Amino acid sequence: MLYKKNWEETKKKWESYWKRENTGRPLMCVWALKEEARDLAREAELKPKSMFDKYQDAERMVERFRYFCETHEFMGESFPNISLDFGPGSMAGYLGSEIVFNEDTVWFDECVEDWLDYKDLEFDPDNKWFKQHVELFKRVKELAGDDFLIGIPDIMENIDVLASMRGAQNTIFDMIDEPEEITRRIEQVTNLYQKYYDTFYDIVKDEDGSSCYTVFQIWGPGKTVKLQCDFSAMMSPDNFHEFIKDSLIKQAKGLDHIIYHLDGPDAIKHMDALMEVEAIDALQWTSGDHGPDGTIEEWYQIYDKAVAAGKGLWVKVYTGEVEEWIERLDKLIARYGTNALFLYFNPMSMEQANRLMDYAEKNWCDIEGSYVRELKEKGLLK
Repeated sequence: MLYKKNWEETKKKWESYWKRENTGRPLMCVWALKEEARDLAREAELKPKSMFDKYQDAERMVERFRYFCETHEFMGESFPNISLDFGPGSMAGYLGSEIVFNEDTVWFDECVEDWLDYKDLEFDPDNKWFKQHVELFKRVKELAGDDFLIGIPDIMENIDVLASMRGAQNTIFDMIDEPEEITRRIEQVTNLYQKYYDTFYDIVKDEDGSSCYTVFQIWGPGKTVKLQCDFSAMMSPDNFHEFIKDSLIKQAKGLDHIIYHLDGPDAIKHMDALMEVEAIDALQWTSGDHGPDGTIEEWYQIYDKAVAAGKGLWVKVYTGEVEEWIERLDKLIARYGTNALFLYFNPMSMEQANRLMDYAEKNWCDIEGSYVRELKEKGLLK
C-alpha cells in the first residue's frame, strides 16, 4: 500500500485483535500531521466548492484524500482508507427517501406516511441513489488502485432505517400501534442488508477477501462491519428483545468480523441483550454528542460486561491533551489488558504522535489486565 509503511504487520495485529490474541501494545489508530508537507494554497483549492464536490465527485474526492495521505503519517494500526458515505444509513435512500447533503451531515427525507400502505421493501438496482453510490465506488476504485483502501459505507440496519424513512416519533407510535407490521418491515431490512453490503464488498474487497469499514477505521479478513441500533435509546429492554435482537443475530450470520456501535447513555440498558449476540466481536461505545471520550472510569461498567462476555473493546480517545490521555489509558489498560483493545485517536501533531507511540511501546505491552485476571480466576471469562 502506497501510503502505509508496515501494512503486513498491521494486518497481523488486526487478525490477532479479532481473536483476542493481540501481543505487544494495544492496536492504535494514530494519524500524525506532517507540517512540512502542507501546501496551504493547495488546501484552499481542494476545499469542496459544492455538495456534489464534497460527496459525489470521484476525482475531487480522491485528490483530497491523496493530499491527506501525503500530509499525514499512518502510525500504529491506522491505515489509509477513504470514506464514500452517502450519510449514516444510505439504505433509506435506496428504499425511497431523498438524500439531502449538507456541509456537516447528510439527512434523509421522510417518505412513508403509513407502513400499511407502503410497498414492500425490495432490492431495486435501478434506484437512483443506489446507482449513483455504486458508480462512485467503482470510479474511486479505478482511481485508487492499490494505493489505499475504500471503506464499506454505513448502509445501516434494522429499525434505524425505518426511522429515517418514517421519522423517529412516528416510528415510536408505529411500534405501539402496529407492532406486527414493524416486525415485518425490520425483517425486510434485515433480508436486504446483505445484498447491499455484498454489492459494495465485491467492489472494494482486497484480493485476499479482506475489507475495511467506513468511519470506525477497522480492517479484517473477510466481511468486516459495524452494526448498531441507535433507535434503541428510545426502546425498553423488552422492545429491544422483541424487535431488534433476532435481527442482529440473523444479520451477523453473513458477516465475519463485527463491532457493535453503542451510542449514548440511553442505550446502555441493552448491554445484557447485546452481549448475548455471540457474533459480535467487539464493543464500540460513544457517550453521545459532545460527551466525554471512552477512557472515563464511569464507562467501566459497560466495558466490564463486554469483556466478561468475551468481547474486545474499541475506545475513542479525545478528551484533554496527550498527558491526560496517557494517565487515563494507564488505568484502563491496567484493568482490561491489551489482547483485545483498539484505541482510536483523532489526527494530531507529529510531536504528540511520537510521544504517544513511544509511551505505548514502553508501558502498554502484553498486559493481561486485573479484571481479566479476576474473571479467569473465577472461571467467568467466555
